[in-house]
Amino acid sequence: MKRNFYLFMIFLLLIQAAAVFGEDVKEAECNNWYEIFVRSYQDSNGDRIGDLPGVISRLDYIRDMGYNGIWLMPIHPSPSYHKYDVTDYLSVDPEYGTLADMKRLTTEAHARGIKVIIDLVINHTALGHPWFAAASKALREGRNSPLIDYYHFQQYPADKYVSLDGTDWYYEEQFSGGGMPDLNPDNEDVRAQIRFIMDFWLNVIGIDGFRLDAVTSYYSGDHEANIEFLHRIREECELLKPGSFLVGECWESLPVIARYYESGIDSFFLFPVSQAEGFIASTLRLRSKRAEKFADRYQAVLDAIPDGVLAPFLGNHDTGRAVGSLQGRKNLPVVKFAEGVLNMMQGNVFTYYGEEIGMVGSGNDPNKRLAMYWNDGDMTDQPPGITAEEYAYPSVDDQLADPDSLLNYCKKLNHARISYPMIANGRNEFLHAEGDILLMRRALGENSCLIAMNFSPKESGTCLLPGTPVIGADIETGPDTAMLDGDELTLPPYSIVILEKAPAS
Repeated sequence: MKRNFYLFMIFLLLIQAAAVFGEDVKEAECNNWYEIFVRSYQDSNGDRIGDLPGVISRLDYIRDMGYNGIWLMPIHPSPSYHKYDVTDYLSVDPEYGTLADMKRLTTEAHARGIKVIIDLVINHTALGHPWFAAASKALREGRNSPLIDYYHFQQYPADKYVSLDGTDWYYEEQFSGGGMPDLNPDNEDVRAQIRFIMDFWLNVIGIDGFRLDAVTSYYSGDHEANIEFLHRIREECELLKPGSFLVGECWESLPVIARYYESGIDSFFLFPVSQAEGFIASTLRLRSKRAEKFADRYQAVLDAIPDGVLAPFLGNHDTGRAVGSLQGRKNLPVVKFAEGVLNMMQGNVFTYYGEEIGMVGSGNDPNKRLAMYWNDGDMTDQPPGITAEEYAYPSVDDQLADPDSLLNYCKKLNHARISYPMIANGRNEFLHAEGDILLMRRALGENSCLIAMNFSPKESGTCLLPGTPVIGADIETGPDTAMLDGDELTLPPYSIVILEKAPAS
């Protein structure tokens, strides 16, 4: 009955959407992604909870910053503040707005050249999802139901299995304590429901793809089965909406992440780059030969994933924020330069909301999801359960007015990636990696650029350049600027220079 209701609703929405989506969205390279926790981003109705109209009101800011893709953390109805336990895959949580709001957000984003993906959480549902509620009711009443096979039930205790109240049954829950029973991905009805859900969001609402949550947990401990399942998701998305973008959360080592690319999924988050022990933060903590170490680690990534699209990031909603990982509360140059190093990597760079202004947060999850610091009067309430509230750097409004702020530094980086698409999409060649000086060539078709970087926090350095390029973009963390004398480039501390071919005379 409910499925028939949704089919009827989709029919109505398709009629309504014809005018909205009648115009072609201008295609553009989409390599600068921005992750948003809607609840903590921007409120529009005065209840101090972020919502979709609030995100719409900030689309001009997102575009001006140079982000051309948005990833929305879960937006579906849910009993939790984080919404990773879904009760209805075909709706928007009333705290956040309506399906009409989501359609308008997508339309407004597309009009600004911004693509939109949402979290697709199909490893598990909420306890209150109608599928689980009906399956549980059937088990309590001692009768059969096809919905029982939507989940993993058994009649004996085991690790990662939770007792179902009022019965002698247990259900699988890989994320213990969250009230999130695992779905059975082998059930063909479950697979059909997933396809129906993807079709709805891709073709009725008009989004551009999905962030796939917890891809190693569809079949816990079985990478081959997970990869095969992801391959099917990729094929179905391509049939439903050719060119849709998928990025997966494979929180594993580099060899395992590389293996998951066999699924055909576009990108997987590059966890070896992120967090305090990731190779950006750990490289910057070294006392010498930082460029050499970075080149070695980056080349290892390129060797492991020679053809896949990388998805590097410094932090996200599950990790400590970058400022803490970099010990950067009182060291703005190192925070800037870490963002610079990240953005000179290939692929789809993901920035967690607030990283562009140096927000902090670690420890329990709510601490990592604090209210976006627009200014002292325009913030949401903090998420429930925070144990620390700290803002190490000024607000968005203050940083917009400061040309030397972290925000304006990040803006330069994003626009450099747009101006020089070979940075994100080209093939990399290391030309020089000695001490703290790194020189790379990034080539895309017949176009190329050079990327020179000085990893030293205090000392200038020089390198010799091939040919006679000119400086195209000079992205500094301090007051000094790079100097080019013939084929010798002098780089100030923590600086990045993008060079291009000299124009023909």
